[in-house]
Amino acid sequence: NIVGYTFAEVEGFSKFGKYQGNDATDGTFVYTGFSPAFVILKYNSGSAGGTKNWYMYDNKRSPNNLNDDYLFVNTNAAEASGSSGIDMLSNGFKLRNAEGPVNNAAEYIYMAFAQAPFKYANAR
Repeated sequence: NIVGYTFAEVEGFSKFGKYQGNDATDGTFVYTGFSPAFVILKYNSGSAGGTKNWYMYDNKRSPNNLNDDYLFVNTNAAEASGSSGIDMLSNGFKLRNAEGPVNNAAEYIYMAFAQAPFKYANAR
């Protein structure tokens, strides 16, 4: 049996794509155009190898940077922390752990959803 989920990118609300990890504590920055509240990352391909797990980060579980508390989307494992971390910034996210499972010298895919998904919102 196969289950498929389909998402459409909405400017200011969601962003999907890929990035290249760099094996450094000053990791890759991924521009989303908004401050993410929820990010899912997965190894895609490369010579460095990688885990087949999907790493899920949110701004509630670990509200301050370094955000290193995560869940695995594809397993029944409990919450984990420490071996992988990202900073959720005002306009994207940045990988922070050298040789972590989401920052090896390999290609990764991501899904990011906005903290305040209002493209043309004005303060009152």
